[in-house]
Amino acid sequence: MQELVGRLTALDPEASETLKVVAYFDALVASGVGLDGLLRAAAVLSGVAAGAERRGTRVDSTGRRLDAIGDVERHPERVGTGTAVWLERTGSLHANDEMVVERLALAVELLETHRGPVSSLDVVVDAGRSADERREALTRLGIDVAARIRLVATGVGDAAPGTPTTVVPTRNGMLRATVDSSGRVSPADRTGLGVWVRADHAPDSWQSAVIAYRLTDATDRIVDATDLGAMLILAHSYDPEAPHDDVTTLAGLDALQSTVLRALVEADSIRSAAARLGMHHSSVQARHDALTRDLGYDPRTPIGRMRYVAAALLLRLSDDSTARDRPPRRHGQ
Repeated sequence: MQELVGRLTALDPEASETLKVVAYFDALVASGVGLDGLLRAAAVLSGVAAGAERRGTRVDSTGRRLDAIGDVERHPERVGTGTAVWLERTGSLHANDEMVVERLALAVELLETHRGPVSSLDVVVDAGRSADERREALTRLGIDVAARIRLVATGVGDAAPGTPTTVVPTRNGMLRATVDSSGRVSPADRTGLGVWVRADHAPDSWQSAVIAYRLTDATDRIVDATDLGAMLILAHSYDPEAPHDDVTTLAGLDALQSTVLRALVEADSIRSAAARLGMHHSSVQARHDALTRDLGYDPRTPIGRMRYVAAALLLRLSDDSTARDRPPRRHGQ
């Protein structure tokens, strides 16, 4: 499936996205994800709320559970035996809406057939669940509600044996959530470590683990949310659908500008930045002046460094289709 998706990308991007929807739901079904997880996946893929009539469940495009079903727009909708699923799209359908609902309906039918229970860990990490529901789920997992734990976010295929784990759809794709109560869970690949919390506050740890995972790259394979300090508050409050001008400006820089900017921020002086870049001092000085105009602040001042670090962090948390789609701000605009 992945090879086929790759071959089609250059030929027919829309068909490629359709196959990705199919592969996404197939992976969810294979991983035993429950109804809540399937609805979160549909909402994340489509960008609008998704619902099912089976348990009166609706979620929004970020995966948050919404209030009980009322008079809502069901467009498109699929009705099966004793079950209905839908998206809540207003206006014209998007390219893959029909496919998302079709695969959602099929996945829910399979769920009804097998009638497997919702994973207890799915309940534990779901901020939309009540405190009582999370405590009951922790009891089923054999975890004391007052125990000190953290959640670990990894790729779906990177499971640590002998510890509670489940697959959770997020707005950026599926991730595996694993409980760590010892501090010794160490998956081999990219890993986001959540903050340590009381077990009944697990959603807070999971949210921080997802943020940490988003900040991993080829150089930093493991990121601990605790190391972010106060920046974690900033990351939690950030809405990638409405990026700050500082973020969109960074997104609009080309590779050389970004490299020079980072060197200017990290080096002791413009001369040392020039030596690090292998460029002439006067050239780097000119680029510093131009970047200061484009950014609207001097990246070498204490406040400027702070703004750059914050914007760079949030840019890494932005969807490719948000910050990069907005034109960069120019100073004075």
